[in-house]
Amino acid sequence: MAREDLTSARIAKNDEFYTQLDDISRELKYYTRHFQGKVVLCNCDDPYESNFFKYFALNFNRLGLKKLIATCYDGSPVAGDELPLLFEIEETEPKKIAYKVEITEVQDYNNDGAVNLADVQWLIQNDKNVLSLLKGNGDFRSQECIELLKEADIVVTNPPFSLFREYVAQLYQYDKKFIILGNMNAVTFREIFPLFKNNRMWTGNGFNLSMVFKTTYPNKLEANRQYVKNKGYDPDQNYVKTPAIAWYTNLDIQKRHEPLDLYKTYNSEEFPHYDNYDAIEVGKVSEIPVDYFEPMGVPITFLDKYCPEQFEIVWIACGNTKASAPKEILQQVKYKKHVEDRGGCPVLNGKRTYARILIRRKK
Repeated sequence: MAREDLTSARIAKNDEFYTQLDDISRELKYYTRHFQGKVVLCNCDDPYESNFFKYFALNFNRLGLKKLIATCYDGSPVAGDELPLLFEIEETEPKKIAYKVEITEVQDYNNDGAVNLADVQWLIQNDKNVLSLLKGNGDFRSQECIELLKEADIVVTNPPFSLFREYVAQLYQYDKKFIILGNMNAVTFREIFPLFKNNRMWTGNGFNLSMVFKTTYPNKLEANRQYVKNKGYDPDQNYVKTPAIAWYTNLDIQKRHEPLDLYKTYNSEEFPHYDNYDAIEVGKVSEIPVDYFEPMGVPITFLDKYCPEQFEIVWIACGNTKASAPKEILQQVKYKKHVEDRGGCPVLNGKRTYARILIRRKK
């Protein structure tokens, strides 16, 4: 997809991006221990098309789930395309309808010796208590969907990109554990970054990924089309490569406690001081000096390597720092307004740099 098409999609707040099963399986294998005996909610996932629903339905017994709930927002223009062999919607059924599916047990209903999608299909088509219509439009903010959220232990989904801030805020309002997808640059949002600083949210195992999504938008960019083909998908079926994607969670994972190996030593020439912050510039995460314990600015990709036992996050230096940072933080890093910083970006030798995470090593 051309960059202008993605921009237009964001402006139009059209959020039809469907995650592939391989990408879901690749990430969720690190969270297996968290699912035992839990109620999992996929609240942005039409059960007729969502691979999140497919993953948990297939692995219901292996994960030891207590219950699986999936809801969707007024159906979808690609309904049935993601799982064409799993379900069949009656021709008389309206395409734009909000469903919910609630599963508490998956058995070998067809007696073929294995629990698979055919058994899930039988369950949904034959148990009237499993699939039902929602009264409203299935918006995650609606009261009936909030009641389902209250019941859940863990929320796993790809929420609407345009509503990421609001979606995350709701998760914390109801104190929910989660594994969700979003744009990598969401870490710079004034509503999101404090969660990272206060160790209430962190990156999953996948960060700054280029992922292939099924969308409702045509893929027009030849380089993007070729990437999609190389990944085994058909760009003519509206599969697109989307860069800078990240998994976010507040479930503890091993990666979060693995310290970063450091080898560089500090020198003032290689690590210059900012004009507007009392901190040094470290252009590569891998080159954080091993012997420096004062504030330093590192690329936002640092959050993928952040170990809270090794580092302290001070704040973020970006375009909204002056407006969003507490006064005591600005005083701590001795922020001085600069004509080039556009509200808080670091400035080196009179020139604005990229956004930086301000960190300090723990002794």
